[in-house]
Amino acid sequence: MRKYLLVYIFLASSLFSFSKDIKEPTSYAYTRGVESFNEKNYSEAMEWFQKEINDNPGNGYASFYISVLNMVNDEFGNALTNIDAALKKIPKKDTHYYPMALNTRSKIYLNLQDTVKALRDLDQAIKIDPTSFSYQTRAELYFDAGNYDLSDADYKKMTEIEPGDAMGYMGLGRNAKMRGNWNDALNFYSYVIKLSPEYSSGYSFRGEANIALEKWSDAADDLIKALSIDQDDKAFYHSVNFPKEGLDILLSKLKIQSAKEPQEAYWPFMLGRVNEENKEYEDAIKFYEKGFSLDANSVFPERIANCLADLNKYSKALEYAEKALSMAPDDYDVISLKARLLSGLGRINESLEERNRYLERYPESAQGYLFRAQNLQQADRFKEAVEDYNTAVMLIPALGDYPYLLMRRGDSYRLTGNTEKAKADYERLLQLEKDSVLSSESWTPFAYSGLGNHEKAIETMKFILENDTTDRDGNLYNLACIYARSGDKENAMKFLRESFAVKPERHQLISLDYDLDILNDLPEFKELLEKQMSNLNEPENEEESENFIYETVEVPFSKENGITKVKCEINGLPLHFVFDTGAADVTMSQVEANFMLKNDFIKPTDIIGSARYMDANGDISEGTVINLRNVNFGGLELDNVRASVVRNQRAPLLLGQSVLGRLGKIEIDNPKSKLVITHKVQNNK
Repeated sequence: MRKYLLVYIFLASSLFSFSKDIKEPTSYAYTRGVESFNEKNYSEAMEWFQKEINDNPGNGYASFYISVLNMVNDEFGNALTNIDAALKKIPKKDTHYYPMALNTRSKIYLNLQDTVKALRDLDQAIKIDPTSFSYQTRAELYFDAGNYDLSDADYKKMTEIEPGDAMGYMGLGRNAKMRGNWNDALNFYSYVIKLSPEYSSGYSFRGEANIALEKWSDAADDLIKALSIDQDDKAFYHSVNFPKEGLDILLSKLKIQSAKEPQEAYWPFMLGRVNEENKEYEDAIKFYEKGFSLDANSVFPERIANCLADLNKYSKALEYAEKALSMAPDDYDVISLKARLLSGLGRINESLEERNRYLERYPESAQGYLFRAQNLQQADRFKEAVEDYNTAVMLIPALGDYPYLLMRRGDSYRLTGNTEKAKADYERLLQLEKDSVLSSESWTPFAYSGLGNHEKAIETMKFILENDTTDRDGNLYNLACIYARSGDKENAMKFLRESFAVKPERHQLISLDYDLDILNDLPEFKELLEKQMSNLNEPENEEESENFIYETVEVPFSKENGITKVKCEINGLPLHFVFDTGAADVTMSQVEANFMLKNDFIKPTDIIGSARYMDANGDISEGTVINLRNVNFGGLELDNVRASVVRNQRAPLLLGQSVLGRLGKIEIDNPKSKLVITHKVQNNK
């Protein structure tokens, strides 16, 4: 529903006008409500409109606004009640508000899944005031219903009413796409781009069409253009999922774009994401490191941690996850990643702490309960694991027919002695997979094992091993587990060793797999575990470990009115900055920025973006992003640091995480009034 907020804000400033013979309400509460709404102070607007209704119950316009605000908060029952009241009280001869109220009610009915009533309201709105907006709303309704012919008719009406508006052509292109008419779609999107050359969706949708037509070079150009306009979500999706046949072309063009904008961190980020998605993790890490050198955003160490985790370098990955959290302590995606890494390193209690922290923030996350349940099973806390699996199913009932969940929950029931419920889960799993082709994705062997039919379990798992070569090490490992569940230690160890021979860097710690508990006392099992732990904890790069050492630097600071200030030089200009670990970016006042520009400490080429960031007098305006070529304090130097200019003339030079995150570990020694910075330097010995 949040997307409707922008629609109605736009309408408030453009379409919400009154017919000549309609008098606008002039009461104080109503006027203040409209002002607050237009100023985006929605809670205050609601208070004023409710006061207006109390004072003037017949003001249907106030009821209309209240309904819109109800929609923004997903309160569809209240929204429907208030819009019904509005339609009873707003004069039908008001050809602006009345059809808009009908449009609003149609949106409410769509959210209530009553398309018949929604369509009825739209038909009536179009009869009263055939605006492009009403036709677009109805066209989208027809699109959602799969009726592309009727949708086309309304989009064509839009192009007749407003020939210069791109939205009608976007709709026609989308309908052509749904019919599989990619050439027609391409033509419509090309026309959209002619009408609105800075509309990113025109390029991202055309890029999608070019992909379908296997025009890799054109597709790459379109996606990069869309990303350059506003980091378009659709363009991002198609870039990271670009077909293998054209991947080299996309990567080459992204590298060219990065070379054209060498201070723009987004292009190394995109190169990293495309490489990561294609499992080129080492290349991805290099691009993320380059991006981080340009913009110390926590997303870069987070992505590096993900890549290292997929390379099974969990110990090194954890370092980067911790770095990301030091920069963004409340990033719960990183908290979840940290829990995964701790689990992979066998630190289950610590992992559970992070899982608990995540669920405290997102108590309705089914995924959060699933992950915690797996940790609980690793800790042999099977009863609690069952509770989490059941909570996940309660939140998303469809998970109750998810074979992997049934297998895991069935095991937990079995290991707590609840044989009846375990049997029900195993039998349900077998029922779900009975018509499926047996593969490495199948959990059928584990269901047979759980039901005590070990012979059938082994037979089925061997069939998978012989017929599915896509995951040989995984299938060997699963066969080892099936033998262990049957009590056959010898064969369990045999196939476990074979699994490690195929993939020595297996990341699932065998000591945490309850299926293999029967092997814990075997010397050969312990030896295999030691090798596995050694692989997980080895340095990312031994040569790097030898060539670099950690050095500690102490930087004095002073305090004024509780504010920590440190001397620095920016492009050679002596200044003071305010040290703030909670700030994300470097910021400076317009006064500071303009002084530096006019005295050649900042050059015009340091301004990132187009000339629109400078006014006719050559002054830097608010919101400008500039590149600080050199930042020096305490003898520590950083090159190419981004800074944002703020309007407040008294704003201090504030150094946030975009600088601090590149330095290393920072501690504050208040008694000595020093910052203690531990950072990595070249070992010249």
